[in-house]
Amino acid sequence: MADLTITRVDTCILDVPLIRPHGFATTTAVAQPILLVTVVTEAGVQGYGEGVVPGGPWWGGESVETMKAIIDGYLAPVMIGRQLNELAGILADFEKVVANDRFAKAACDVAIHDAWARSLGIPVRDLLGGAVRDKIDVTWALGVLPLDEAVAEIEERIADYGHRSFKLKMGSGDPAVDTQRLVDLAAAVGNKVSLRIDINARWDRLTALHYLPRLADAGFDLFEQPTPAHDYHTLREITQRVGVPVMADESVCSPADVLKVIEMQAADVVALKTTKLGGLRESMKAAAIAEAAGLACHGATSLEGPFGTAASLHFACATPAVSYGSELFGPLLLRESYTTADLVYADGTVTLPEGPGLGLEPDWDKINHFTRK
Repeated sequence: MADLTITRVDTCILDVPLIRPHGFATTTAVAQPILLVTVVTEAGVQGYGEGVVPGGPWWGGESVETMKAIIDGYLAPVMIGRQLNELAGILADFEKVVANDRFAKAACDVAIHDAWARSLGIPVRDLLGGAVRDKIDVTWALGVLPLDEAVAEIEERIADYGHRSFKLKMGSGDPAVDTQRLVDLAAAVGNKVSLRIDINARWDRLTALHYLPRLADAGFDLFEQPTPAHDYHTLREITQRVGVPVMADESVCSPADVLKVIEMQAADVVALKTTKLGGLRESMKAAAIAEAAGLACHGATSLEGPFGTAASLHFACATPAVSYGSELFGPLLLRESYTTADLVYADGTVTLPEGPGLGLEPDWDKINHFTRK
């Protein structure tokens, strides 16, 4: 077996342009900052992970700049000199030197998984228990767009990639105007696709209870995190009253949070982002808890690039609990990739890549081009 000793941990910040501006509840992104983490072993094997938060620190409290500082200064020293197959111990020692910062820890967790699997000549999914599927449905998120642009993008995505499910962002504007915009959209596209909304925890209880029934009547079939993350009581009330499945996202940042959602009966579905949960090991724990309680799981995204998306895809394809499809479309939102081959999107799905590790190889010319100077 190749020497599994970690000898170096490199980090670099990439700024990758998007194909179009992507609107969130409080900001609009035109490029995606990504922290690329490379773990190098004594045998020369390299593994890759990504530190990514959707739209910047407004959402997850971290940024590529804070992640780089935390990894370079605190997490890398924990990893260097250790064996890849000490992953559980490494992650436990992370907690002794850095509290929270799950996005930074996730990047390291994924890079170690990738390097370990590459050293063994197996795909990452095999380290997670093996595949239960080789592809998964992908919902396309449109961000905040005017009606005509949103309809045009939906038609384009159906034609080009066969998407059957679309998510619309809300929460950035007047709730009445926002609601009417999406009611009009639902009428324009009819019932040929699934339509979902994501409010990014920006509405209060009364706003949600006033406007969500209108969106339910318009045909929307999933409401994602309408109210603040900490307010499980209101989330439970909405889940029980609106008659449409509710998904908790910002409310779920750890396996313990999944248990809280279950205890409170606060949602029908939980969004599992490998990034905000702290990596693949913590995501597997969260999925197991949800599965034991019969709670559906959705393979969510932080708009990762190809390596981060591949990691989430390996997780989703190795986890029966991820029964509510995915939103792993991040690479499609990037204007250019920085791997030698792309993930395969077709017929509304993304396919698990073959090959050792994550199944993707870096294109260093593109990485150097996008690296922040």
